[in-house]
Amino acid sequence: MAAHVGVIERLWRYPIKSTGGERLRSVAVDERGMVGDRLFAVRDAEGKFGSGKNTRRFRRMDGLLHLGSRYPNNAPEPGPPELLDPHGNVVADPTAYLRDHLGREDVELAREGEISHFDQLPLSVLTTATLDRMRREVPGVPVDERRFRPNILVRTPPGTPPFVEDEWIGREATVGATLRIEFLRSSERCVMTNQAQQDLPHSPLILRAIARMHDNRLDALARIVTPGTVHVGDRLVFEREG
Repeated sequence: MAAHVGVIERLWRYPIKSTGGERLRSVAVDERGMVGDRLFAVRDAEGKFGSGKNTRRFRRMDGLLHLGSRYPNNAPEPGPPELLDPHGNVVADPTAYLRDHLGREDVELAREGEISHFDQLPLSVLTTATLDRMRREVPGVPVDERRFRPNILVRTPPGTPPFVEDEWIGREATVGATLRIEFLRSSERCVMTNQAQQDLPHSPLILRAIARMHDNRLDALARIVTPGTVHVGDRLVFEREG
């Protein structure tokens, strides 16, 4: 017996890591994740990738979230993506533009090599139940899923509790006709959730609310069990236990 827990509301892919993403109606998913997702990143002279935080692999580079990225004509990873300026215009020379925008001469747009561009696992899934709870917690602050950069936003039925994603950890689910994923853990959130991007203003209240409500964790992260294609409107289905 299968348990239908929600419907795919929106799909997001981020061709260039830490920039604004592109909304899709459908997308192929292979063992790495959404085809083309975070396949490119801004890399500095030390080999660190532009991000919202400083770690062993990542370098905080404020300003990336004001930019966008997409693959031309929504093609499935045909080559380098387009970089969009804060007004949504395609820039002619991404590396030159990034150096001017970030005020750094040591950065370039680079394709993923041996070192992964992902922070953790390849697929992030968030529910509208959790997103609605976040909105109620920080009234007056614009909040939508772009703050949390999921790949998949799932529309859950009325009455679904927030942070229902916790119940998915350790379980496998089918998305649409062919894609099968296994949820392994949730994301530990950083200051990137607070940062301004496009029409969303900076607000420190976002991260504080996540820390207060849910131990600084939000979403469910998954690995790919069986590749497939996912569409807006597909169902997320678990096999009933027992």
